Amino acid sequence: MGTHVSRTVAEGVAFMNLIDGRSVDALSGRRIDVACPSDGRVFASIPASAEADVDAAVAAARRAFENGPWSRMAPADRGRCLTRLGLLIERNAEELAALESRDTGKPVRQGRADVTATMRYYEFYGGAADKIHGDTIPFLDGYTAMTLREPHGVVAGIVPWNYPLQILARVAGAALAMGNTLVVKPAEDASLTAIRIAELALEAGFPAGVFNVLTGYGAEAGAALSAHPDIDYVTFTGSPPTGAAIQAAAARNNRGATMELGGKSPQIVFADADLDAALPVLVNAIIQNGGQTCSAGSRILIERPAYDRVATALAERFSALVAGPHDADLDLGALINARQKDRVAGMVAAAEQAGVEVLARGSVDHDAPKEGFYFAPVLFGAVDPALELAREEVFGPVLALFAFDDEADAIRLANATDYGLVAGVWTRDGARQHRVAKRVRAGQVFVNGYGAGGGIELPFGGFRKSGHGREKGFEALYDMSATKTVVFNHG
Repeated sequence: MGTHVSRTVAEGVAFMNLIDGRSVDALSGRRIDVACPSDGRVFASIPASAEADVDAAVAAARRAFENGPWSRMAPADRGRCLTRLGLLIERNAEELAALESRDTGKPVRQGRADVTATMRYYEFYGGAADKIHGDTIPFLDGYTAMTLREPHGVVAGIVPWNYPLQILARVAGAALAMGNTLVVKPAEDASLTAIRIAELALEAGFPAGVFNVLTGYGAEAGAALSAHPDIDYVTFTGSPPTGAAIQAAAARNNRGATMELGGKSPQIVFADADLDAALPVLVNAIIQNGGQTCSAGSRILIERPAYDRVATALAERFSALVAGPHDADLDLGALINARQKDRVAGMVAAAEQAGVEVLARGSVDHDAPKEGFYFAPVLFGAVDPALELAREEVFGPVLALFAFDDEADAIRLANATDYGLVAGVWTRDGARQHRVAKRVRAGQVFVNGYGAGGGIELPFGGFRKSGHGREKGFEALYDMSATKTVVFNHG
């Protein structure tokens, strides 16, 4: 355990913003209580930053970009800073996992997996920093034309509460590798590890002002950040309505944005699928992080001849699932807060009132604190594709089953929502694998699998309501930079 463990998990810790290399409170002195979803108890507090704090953070990032060494540093040297940060994350892994789990309610093993993926992001982008090249373009006689990839400048990263460590890493890794400076506003429900990562970045050698984190409410700090005239690019992961508001704010300054806005992701199970391999993946893809995952496989489309067999097997597994405290390390933890629990419960109740059959329910551990925000997993069968449950993101451990008749019917059902983030295809037929993967409207399609341990190297983003732009992999480096064309007339 690292030397900071007792500080970060002790009761009543007052966490601070990190702006321009210094730990500072909100200028107003206002603070927000931090409660653990597992028991509802307040155990820390964070600054309630507002517009003046955002101004200070953006000004620090601007100075660091314009006057500091970061944007002019050799890409390999920026990469070394990112690599050192990854190593520090590995060194402090247990502290970060414990903090992430307590702050979000997710089981400790999930917190550890998130730390491992986080480390990999900084390792990947540390190695990629000097691998993005421009081009020379065949042009007129007497001219040489070339392109350069240059940073946007100051990037705003608005990070959600479901995977604070990982999503911060995929934003920061790519943005910083390209020479941008960064202002991060984590969700008020889960800000603690973002602050800790910014502290470790200073230890790794990042110049002051390059990696700034300020906490606060979305309607105050988040709105001020996305609308700030000195922000050059905005990234956001969250709900479509909030994404639309952030894009509208950025558009007033004619700034670009990367938006990842969730999904209603299908997994298509054909009758010839290897069910022994598929079943544990189908379950895990909806209960991981309590179903609070943008890419959660929340719809299972089953070819009719296999429907009863798959539904029965899933019901057996769901009946055995248990939710409980993060440190009990059960199948899933608590939802993030009471508001999210009420939302999930409301969508489940609406489906039941519409007559959708409940095939199975999991349970909440009998020792779980009554004040925790637990919701037992629910499996619905034979869902009407017109219902809200079939079309909208629940963001909880709720799985809906659908039957289909043939390949064309499966593709129609898979594409029957406004989202298009991730899809899974389960079949042994190689030609069908290719056909379906091409016709399903999703930014990622997994064949005979689902998810990839963070998928750091794999471009990630959606179509339609799921957003635009790409994170992860080399594609993110292109989003986090702009092309400059230089033309030499040498006669």
